[in-house]
Amino acid sequence: MTDNLRVFCGGSNPALATEICQHLGMPLGEVTIKRFSNDNIYVQIQENVRERDVFVIQSFTTPVSDHILELLILLDALRSASARRITAVIPYFSYSRSDKKDHPRISIAGRLMADLLKTAGANRVLTMNLHADQVHGFFSVPTDHLTAVPVLAQYFLSQGIENAVAVAPDAGHAKRVGIFAEGMRIPMAFVDKRRLDDLHVRMGSLIGNVEGKNVIVFDDEIAAASSMVGTVETVLREGAKKVYVGVTHGVLCGPAMERISASPIERVVVTNTVAVPPEKRIEKLEVLSVAPLFAEAIKRIHSGESVGALFA
Repeated sequence: MTDNLRVFCGGSNPALATEICQHLGMPLGEVTIKRFSNDNIYVQIQENVRERDVFVIQSFTTPVSDHILELLILLDALRSASARRITAVIPYFSYSRSDKKDHPRISIAGRLMADLLKTAGANRVLTMNLHADQVHGFFSVPTDHLTAVPVLAQYFLSQGIENAVAVAPDAGHAKRVGIFAEGMRIPMAFVDKRRLDDLHVRMGSLIGNVEGKNVIVFDDEIAAASSMVGTVETVLREGAKKVYVGVTHGVLCGPAMERISASPIERVVVTNTVAVPPEKRIEKLEVLSVAPLFAEAIKRIHSGESVGALFA
């Protein structure tokens, strides 16, 4: 099956790409990526991809702009090398947070990124847990949107947490948390959160009951951890016993690790859509792999099978 399949990656998360290829039973494609003295990025594909079905794995992680440009040049190089079909595999699409015109004279950058991917040569996109579901509609090429909910739900089920309730940090994510709660067969609640600016949020009242219960706060990503810590403080004030956190994308930037370490959170569980360096792998942090899920999705796309059936 893999004779006509090739998988390459940029520099954002080579460990995830290597693990995906291990599940596919094939080596990671060879590519040279370097910089000229003037800081321009140079990309050369080191093997034949003519008429091949090619997948390029690259998350939009720090340094985000460098990794995006690297991906665009990779896509263009593969198109120039006559690849039959090119799929951009973006485990973490950070610009999905820029999904609406909520201030004057700003760009809806999520849509711009989607347009750039197509212009560079992507024939389709594979991603996971976009911050807002409507971002899926920004792409004018076929797009498969995976979810890490089953992976996270299975982990928490294996921990035997009794008398649990799932909590969304804001009303906007209540639907997604509802799916997580349904998978675990537990009730849910949500916090009335209001964002003041990029760094600060105001936590309002809790809608639902957490008194005397063990809480699992569920979200799509954790960046600076201000919202997460605020949610934890809210549920503890409302009488929650122990608090766990489950998120798909562990961005963990700025003061996130200090906030998590100082908080009463029992455990923060993330996936490896974003590479977590050793210095951030503290005792409270658990990193789950989504490589098997991405490998299966790639296999199904390559063979023309249903990707949606993975979550049926």
